[in-house]
Order: sequence, then structure tokens, then C-alpha cells
Amino acid sequence: MSQSPKEPNQLPAENSAEGHRSSVRHVEIGAENAGQRIDNFLISTLKTIPRSLVYRLLRTGQVRVNKGRIKPSHKLSLGDSVRIPPVTITPQQEIRVPKGAIETLSKSIIADGSDWIVINKPAGMAVHGGTSVTFGVIDAMKALFDDQSISLVHRLDRATSGVMVLARHRQASVHFQQALVGGRVDKNYVALLCGVLRNPQTVTARLRKTHPTPNENQVIVDPAGGKEALSRFSCRVSGRRFSLVDVEIETGRTHQIRVHAASIGHPVLGDERYGREKINNDVKLRPHKRMFLHAHEISFPDLASESETKAEKLTFTVPFDPKWSEIVTY
Repeated sequence: MSQSPKEPNQLPAENSAEGHRSSVRHVEIGAENAGQRIDNFLISTLKTIPRSLVYRLLRTGQVRVNKGRIKPSHKLSLGDSVRIPPVTITPQQEIRVPKGAIETLSKSIIADGSDWIVINKPAGMAVHGGTSVTFGVIDAMKALFDDQSISLVHRLDRATSGVMVLARHRQASVHFQQALVGGRVDKNYVALLCGVLRNPQTVTARLRKTHPTPNENQVIVDPAGGKEALSRFSCRVSGRRFSLVDVEIETGRTHQIRVHAASIGHPVLGDERYGREKINNDVKLRPHKRMFLHAHEISFPDLASESETKAEKLTFTVPFDPKWSEIVTY
């Protein structure tokens, strides 16, 4: 990240109890933001300013990417230069991570090297903080290691458990993002689905995000305006009401597995957004209250001096809870 000198005729930053007016900034896009929409990038970067102001800055051309005007839907690329104009920023409260959360994540670490930290993310813990949650996995990991250079390289839904990789430094972050874009990251999940999945299914329904509330994503199947997505479902074992399945994805759209599963009539058990409320509230399932989706395995090329295509692949596996096999028989 770099910051340019003040532009001509720009007033100096003003500080007050209510906030301060920032200077013009030129931000270089790193791996953690590559592929993100410019409006979402600005909303997350300028956390305390109104969304309406973000869109006004874009509409009036005050925000520029590589010196050019862009639309709110513009996707950022690695190395892009984003001009952020002066805005009044109110003070942001320090992120406080509960000691219990740090201890929980400390016990969840399955690999800790010079390039990567790999964890078994607990179900119910958000990856990053937001309006409804004060902290996320990334905040807890930075606090645990006292290292602000740790970064997210991919995400899991809050309700999803399982294997998750964090980069220890920028080179590792860029490497992983490039591997992800190049289709060299393999991700496999295990899920409990409602109903009996008799035959393997490949789902290619195109997906589009909507925003029912300012801080919430809802994903729908949209054959015309959606983005390409591919999920493969194959059954391990099924009972009368549920199926334990393996899921392989070739794309990583928001809520992809959950929406694809629901689209074929077999929603993920415990999914409060796309699932079946009556089944989710079954008295037998109350002791196991959660969404039954688990990131089982991830494989990606290790950092190497040779080309990424020849680099040795790292594979990390986190078994799912054996109780899931029992639930199939309910």
C-alpha cells in the first residue's frame, strides 16, 4: 500500500472529536482484494462513512482505478491503483477479541509454517468482523500471533466449519490468489443434505448476489444475469431422510454449495437461509444445532522457486464429526 503526496489545492487534514478529513490516497490492490467489486472494497476500507457517499464518489468520478473512471460493479485486479478522495472519517473503535475466542482458535491450528497457518475453523465463527459481529477469525489470529501481516486468502461462511488457510506474508497471499484464479486450488466439502440423493449430480446453475439489507447477501439462481458456478455432489451414504455427501466445487461463489443444493431439492441440513425450517427444528436435531456443511480438504501449490505449475502441492484434511454418520439414520 502506498500513499501519494497531497494534490494541489487540497486542504490539510482536519482533526476533531467527531472525526478527521483524510488526504487523497492511492492504494495498490493486493491479493486479498483482487476480484472484489470496487464498491465493496470502498465500503470495507472506509468503514465508517455512509454507503450513499461511497456511491456518490463513484458516480462523480472522484474514485478512480488506474486513473480511469469506473462503475460500482468494476472488479479489481492485482496491482490496480485506486484513487480514494478526501473523506471525513469518524473514529473507529478498537477491535477487541475475547480471550475465549483466541484460545479456541489456538487449539484449532493444524499447521503453522513460515508461509501458511492452517486451521479447523469452528462453525459459528465469522471469518471477519462486520456490522453484526465485532471480530472475526482474522482478528483473533492477528491477536494470537501478534502479527498484523497475517491475511485471509479465502473465506468460509460463518456457519461452515473446516479447513481454512491464512497467509503469513504478502508473497504467500499473492501466490495463493494467483493459484486460485488459475484453477490450481482444489476444495472439497462434506455436507448433510435433506432427502435422498440417489445419483451423483453436477450443478451448473448461475448465481447472482442480491442485497435484501445493506449488510447482508442473498444469493439466487439467475440463468440470465448470474455468474458461472459448478458444484459436484456425490453420496457417501443415505438414510430415509438425509444424505451424507461429498461436494467438489470448481468455483467459489458466495453461498454456492448451499444455493446449488437447495436448487436440486436437497438443501443443506440446518441452513437457516436456504434450508427447510421444519426439518431444521426437528426435536432429534436440537442437540446438534448447526449448519451441516464442512470444508473437508484443500489442496494448493506450495511456494517454490520453479513455476507454480511444477510446485509441490500441499494438502490439508480436516475430518468431519463422526456423529454426522449417525444423523443420516434419523
